[in-house]
Amino acid sequence: MKLSVPTLLALAGALAAPVAQAHIAASGPAYVNTTADIQFTVGHGCSGSDTYRLKVSIPETLTGVRPLDSVFGKATVEKDANGTVTAIIWTRASTADVLPSDTHAHRVGLRARLPDAPFTTLYFPTTQTCIDATGKELTVDWVGTSSGHDHGTDSGTPDAPEPAPALFLLPARKPGWNKYTVNEHVHDLSVFDDALIVWSGNKAYSANPVTQGLIAEEKDAAALTEIHPGTEIWVKY
Repeated sequence: MKLSVPTLLALAGALAAPVAQAHIAASGPAYVNTTADIQFTVGHGCSGSDTYRLKVSIPETLTGVRPLDSVFGKATVEKDANGTVTAIIWTRASTADVLPSDTHAHRVGLRARLPDAPFTTLYFPTTQTCIDATGKELTVDWVGTSSGHDHGTDSGTPDAPEPAPALFLLPARKPGWNKYTVNEHVHDLSVFDDALIVWSGNKAYSANPVTQGLIAEEKDAAALTEIHPGTEIWVKY
């Protein structure tokens, strides 16, 4: 861990870069072995039509799952033969509640116990159902688990699945320096955008563009762009 650049550390965390999100995004404090309130934000409807129903599939590693009713609508629970929650469905009280056009974002949520799997991603495949002006139902399946958002603009390739809502699990932490061994490949370092700085050997990352510029200017440091399994890192919060 390199600690010889006090100016860099003083400036770290002053500004945070924005995080890109899917059109249905999962959010919440995602620390392993904790009970968390997970929210799903629906950024838009389907082809100009408002959303009527959301079905969110629940990862097997989530336990103690309990839905939260919302202004969008009440929740129903699907379970398997063992009584494990496999999906939650939020539906408007009636089709009369569906707006004439796609003008609003919506939010629903659940409470669950997160697994002990730091630096991994939980995916929540989701089916979004909308109703158009003629009463016809339209559906979009948000099931992709790869990075990026491809609407199939290249006519020579098939459309990629729309991205599923995802939640990246972080280890427990304390103010100051935290030492972790990362056993997963972390491609997107924006998961550390609320940290002051991340060090791995002579490489460093910060969401603050000023701090990142100082890292680039430091002759004994290099930019940290990804983390490989088995890597030891130091993170300052």
